[in-house]
Amino acid sequence: MTKVTITKSNNRITTVECDGHTNYGEAGEDIVCAALSSVVQTALLGLLAVVQINVDIKRDDKKGYLKFSLPNNMSETDKEKSEVILQTMLCGISDLHIGYSDFIELEVK
Repeated sequence: MTKVTITKSNNRITTVECDGHTNYGEAGEDIVCAALSSVVQTALLGLLAVVQINVDIKRDDKKGYLKFSLPNNMSETDKEKSEVILQTMLCGISDLHIGYSDFIELEVK
């Protein structure tokens, strides 16, 4: 199971952490893990390439671990752009969680 933890501060997403493999299918054929990874990694790419902010990233592909946090010193414009990307990501994760709750745990705090 993959545990996804979304942390908010001042009602904005500041940290995203995904831990573990979903184990829906065999490695390399797990469509749930692939879908979740695509949603989360596309959001991360949006923060890096579109908003162009310096995101703190920790990653271990073998363990299925990815954590990224937004910097504290962002402009208000970058905060707004980041929030749009991250709320869109959360919509995707929430939809996957509804369909595959035996394989994805979602916590928003």
